[in-house]
Amino acid sequence: MRQPDQNYMLRQLPFVVGGLAGILLLTNRLLTPQLTEAQARSDALGVILSAVLILTGLLWQQVQPRSPEAVDLIGEEGFELAPELPEQVKTELAWASHLLLTNTVTRSLVVFYEGKVLLRRGILGVNPQVKPGAILTRVLEKQKPVYLVNLKLYPGRIEFDYLPENTQGLICQPIGDRGALILGANAPRSYTKQDENWIEGIADKLAYTLTRVADDVATAEI
Repeated sequence: MRQPDQNYMLRQLPFVVGGLAGILLLTNRLLTPQLTEAQARSDALGVILSAVLILTGLLWQQVQPRSPEAVDLIGEEGFELAPELPEQVKTELAWASHLLLTNTVTRSLVVFYEGKVLLRRGILGVNPQVKPGAILTRVLEKQKPVYLVNLKLYPGRIEFDYLPENTQGLICQPIGDRGALILGANAPRSYTKQDENWIEGIADKLAYTLTRVADDVATAEI
């Protein structure tokens, strides 16, 4: 479902006021039997002001960006954690996913690490498994994030079948050199630079925790 444009009435206001003023000036001119010099000057000034208002409305249409159109993602809301994870990792993943879902436009997220799905949260896709396609593979190899601002424009979107099918925007953020954080939004072009920095910081924190726990386990087995 699309969200209403909160600024629509504000952008239309100069058109309405300018048009109404122009109509009133024209009506007044037609109903005046004899035009005086003072009225002629007033009418000229009124026409100029009406034109300025209409021009302002046109400029506002171009300058003020419209809010991205949001949709209701298709799927059921859920929270799934890999059962074999240590409690420390479960707590860390629960904390990180909660922050992302409540402080960014993210509505669905997946944590993929060392070939396994550690977490799915938010609106869940039909497919619970992640099979890395070209985009996710590039993120894992290059260790650089990819932001698809309008997912429906990318043919490669079919690889993200583990997210809701109508996901609008997507970020693949590497978790160190072993995994990735995949986040889906319900509106295109909705992640800001601040969101991207926030996501990168959380991914780095997850990478540190997961690496440390894996090293502790390896040490204990020796």
